[in-house]
Amino acid sequence: MALYSETVMDHFRNPRNVGVIEDADGVGEVGNPVCGDIMKIYLKIADGVITDVKFETFGCGSAIASSSMATEMIKGKPLSEALALTNKAVAEALDGLPAHKLHCSVLAEEAIKKAVRDYYDKNGVAYDPGLFPDCDHCEHCGA
Repeated sequence: MALYSETVMDHFRNPRNVGVIEDADGVGEVGNPVCGDIMKIYLKIADGVITDVKFETFGCGSAIASSSMATEMIKGKPLSEALALTNKAVAEALDGLPAHKLHCSVLAEEAIKKAVRDYYDKNGVAYDPGLFPDCDHCEHCGA
């Protein structure tokens, strides 16, 4: 049995939405100091809908594939749907990740939430802080 699914390999070899949005409405950057993965998500938003999304990821193939898949899953969606995206949904869309690589899908979820929170903060949008993980002090990173 292969360690990685064909879907993971496709998103690793042909990542979607790679790049930077210079005038992004929201930016979220997260990292895992244990493995060294760093993920940055850029959002362009109009009328509460993600009209464009790009990512930059420094990390392993699973991190790149998770970033690529997550951006595909939220592009064109309302912010409420982006906030509802879970790492489990990203991993399932990739047809699974090895257990020791699941943290990559967690990073994708956290980067998206951090980008949405950045958008809310920049635009004075009220929100429930409980919707957002405290990425700087979460247990999975050991920070």
